[in-house]
Amino acid sequence: MGNYPWVLSALHAEPLLRARKAGRGKATTSLDLGLSQVELAVEAEGVILPGGEGLAWEEVERVAANAAACFAIENGQAAKIQRYSEVRNRVNVLLPTSRAPTVLISGVQMHRVRDVDPWADTERKIRTIAPVTGRVLDTCTGLGYTAIVAARTAAEVVTIELDPAILEVARLNPWSRPLFENPLIRQIVGDALDEVDTLADGSFGRIIHDPPMFNLAGDLYSGEFYRSLYRVLAPRGRLYHYVGDPESRSGRSATNGALRRLQEAGFSRVVRRPEAFGLLASK
Repeated sequence: MGNYPWVLSALHAEPLLRARKAGRGKATTSLDLGLSQVELAVEAEGVILPGGEGLAWEEVERVAANAAACFAIENGQAAKIQRYSEVRNRVNVLLPTSRAPTVLISGVQMHRVRDVDPWADTERKIRTIAPVTGRVLDTCTGLGYTAIVAARTAAEVVTIELDPAILEVARLNPWSRPLFENPLIRQIVGDALDEVDTLADGSFGRIIHDPPMFNLAGDLYSGEFYRSLYRVLAPRGRLYHYVGDPESRSGRSATNGALRRLQEAGFSRVVRRPEAFGLLASK
């Protein structure tokens, strides 16, 4: 377990309540949002967690009643995993799904959850720039899924995050733990608009640009920023750029504008990758 708390969602609290109702003395569930399974003792007062700590039924029921949040379990209490961002003046909440969770920023989901889970969504994005080798730049860390998947084959991943509050949420997310443990991942906390300017010319063979929606981070869709990305991309390098659902009005608009500005920034070939809700640009 290390220094990480157990994490419970409504999906994984339900098996505990079913076991209680059925009068069973044990229940199998997950305390890390589905990454592993554990058998817990079910008693009259609550469940017994690994290590002997008890979690009262009142706390289990509170988790089960809130399907829109994940809860960190510490000292017999269930605390909603959310942090207020002073940078964005918004609340970040860890939202459970059937697999890896996503994060809500003022109610806006940062990953696709319809017909694909956030982890599979990330893997689709990474496949657009395969093979992923050498040094990789990830412009928006978020929960760290992009950096984690890219680091499977990259020599190094440099990942930038503007908002420390998102990283606090990520630190409590079991699926994000490799972000803080993998030595191949180097984190930078700062504004990507400024931080990319400090990086050397042609120093990355692959770039993953997965910003929030245009209305939340318009500067990251600007021609000026695209020129900075072009500068740090190595010759024959590839860039993936998330732009949103190509079938939606906002997605079509963002796609068309980004495609034009990437070409104006110098990218020699820019193609649509609708299965990954993005664009693939080459240098």
